[in-house]
Amino acid sequence: MNRPAKSAGYVARTRPVVPPIYQSATFYLDDIAYKDIQGNGGLSEHWYSRFANPTVDAAAAEIAELEGAEAALMTASGMAAIATTLMTLLQSGRRIVSARQVYGDTRDLLVRDLPALGFDVTMVDAADLSEWRSAIAEAPTTIVYAETLSNPQLELTDLAAVASMAHQAGAKLVVDNTFATPYTVNPLRLGADVVVHSATKFLSGHSDVIAGAVVGDRETVTEIQRRVITFGGCLDAHAAFLVWRGLQTFDVRMERAQATARALADRLRSNPEVVSVRYPGNGAMVAFTVRGGNDRALAVMRCLTVASEATSLGGVETLVSTPFNSSHFSLSAEELAAARIDAGMLRFSCGIENAEALIADVEQALAATSG
Repeated sequence: MNRPAKSAGYVARTRPVVPPIYQSATFYLDDIAYKDIQGNGGLSEHWYSRFANPTVDAAAAEIAELEGAEAALMTASGMAAIATTLMTLLQSGRRIVSARQVYGDTRDLLVRDLPALGFDVTMVDAADLSEWRSAIAEAPTTIVYAETLSNPQLELTDLAAVASMAHQAGAKLVVDNTFATPYTVNPLRLGADVVVHSATKFLSGHSDVIAGAVVGDRETVTEIQRRVITFGGCLDAHAAFLVWRGLQTFDVRMERAQATARALADRLRSNPEVVSVRYPGNGAMVAFTVRGGNDRALAVMRCLTVASEATSLGGVETLVSTPFNSSHFSLSAEELAAARIDAGMLRFSCGIENAEALIADVEQALAATSG
């Protein structure tokens, strides 16, 4: 079979309702593309998909709108978004002040990897403004880092107050908004400079893609984009399409999941087998501690029939995990206590199942493992 040396391709006359998946590593060049490459580093035109891709840009634009941001970019994972953002902003300094209550892999980055590269990281209690104030004032600080809702404790950080402290010290506030989502809060409006997401979670919402996002002002996002290109943490076009598609039902999914989470938290507060319930009033995440410690928590989890035992969160299905055995398994007893992670803690990511069916499932699991 003889093929022409160059494919002519095919371009439809009409525009698609759904953004197509531009599954192409490279694009035909023209004078406009060359001008962008030579004058702007190739950041604006679509000429090579590690730099930019139309499908990836479509997903980024949706997230920027949700967060009320000037610009957004996509990365290959949430950790790629966090690590690349921190490494970019640390070009101007060496010190980070971070909340102690953060996702396990973020903690590893902060306490293991960045110090190994010569950066200074100070950890504080997320809810203690006096600790934030003292740590930020202690030495020149480049980045202040927090999660809107801590993972897995579901503790709130006063972002407006911390942003004010950071800016007075000449630092930038970076906020992980994965748990809270833009459905409940926009950290940029509270003073954050950059917001990061694991788009794997509630934004895409179907547990079928790994992706990350960074949002903020155009200048800062562009600088981070340069590092994403250099480090190679770009998002594949098909993955970006899955994020875009999930975003089309974001509000509907969050409304249903949040209502379920509220109902579950309310019911658990009166259950004698539950020691404590952590639910901030909004969002789709609930954490609670059962009597009997880790063994009981594992037993409860394995008696569930509606909720599924799995890591991750934010999908249409309810997922449950024990942070003690998964995201924070490497912490010492002292570190677990400081992070306020109990051995009997169960973390629920509520999906869109029937709320009463899920609540009944949790109650029967608690009853089956009592005594």
